[in-house]
Amino acid sequence: MSLVDVKGKTAVITGASRGIGAGIAEIFAARGMNLGLCSRSAPALEEGDAVLARSVDVRDEAAMRAFAADVEARFGAIDLWINNAGILDPIAPLRRVSIEAFREHIDINLTGVFIGSRCYVDLVRAREGGGVLINISSGAAWNGYAGWSAYCAGKAGVALLTQCIALEEAEAGLRAHAVAPGVVDTEMQALIRASSEDDFPSLERFVEMKRDDTFNSVAFVAEHLLALAFDPAAQTDEVDVRLPNEKGD
Repeated sequence: MSLVDVKGKTAVITGASRGIGAGIAEIFAARGMNLGLCSRSAPALEEGDAVLARSVDVRDEAAMRAFAADVEARFGAIDLWINNAGILDPIAPLRRVSIEAFREHIDINLTGVFIGSRCYVDLVRAREGGGVLINISSGAAWNGYAGWSAYCAGKAGVALLTQCIALEEAEAGLRAHAVAPGVVDTEMQALIRASSEDDFPSLERFVEMKRDDTFNSVAFVAEHLLALAFDPAAQTDEVDVRLPNEKGD
C-alpha cells in the first residue's frame, strides 16, 4: 500500500489511551497529523503543538461536544473522526450477564459511538467541505460468539448505525464507514485469552492466533484507515469495510 500524504490533516481518535487507539495515534502523529485524542484515562500521547489530549468519557455528551469544539478551535476543520473507544466485558453466557453490566457495555460501545458521531456530524454540517467518519466495528458485528452477547450486540449496532449515518449525511459531504480491523494483539486479546472456555467456548481459536502470530499489526490497520480516508484510489462506496489478514492466511 502506498503511503498517502496526510501531513497537516486533523484527526480525532477516541479511546486513545491504549490498544488500537493509542497505536494509531502514534502512527498518525509520526505522519505529521494534528490530533485530538480522548479517553477516560489520559491518552497515550501527551499534549503538544500538534496534539490536544483530554480525559473524556464518550458517554458524556456535553464533555464530548466541548472536546470537539476545542479540537476545531486549535486545528481548524477535523478531516477524520475515529470512534474507537470500547470495552469487551462482560464475557459470559447471557444467562450469567447482569442487566447492569449489559447496560454499561452498550452505553460505552454503542451510545458512545452515537454521541461521537453526532458531534462530528454537527461540525461537518456547520461548515463547508466534507469529512470522513470511521467507527471501529468487528467481525463480531456479523457473527455471533457464545459468551459475547453484549459485544456482538453492540458492534452490530455500530455497523447499522454507521449505515444510517452514511445515508443521512452523504448530502453534507460526509463519508461514513464501519471498519472491522481484524484481530490485533492488544490488551483486549489478553483479556480474551485469560477467560475460561465455560464463559467463552471459542477461546482456543484466539490462543492459537497468539501461538501462530496471525494478528494484524497496528501499523497495518493505521495505514488502511488513512488510505480509506484520504487516498482516492482506496476509497469505496461500501460502508462496512473488513480489513484483510495482514499475513495473507
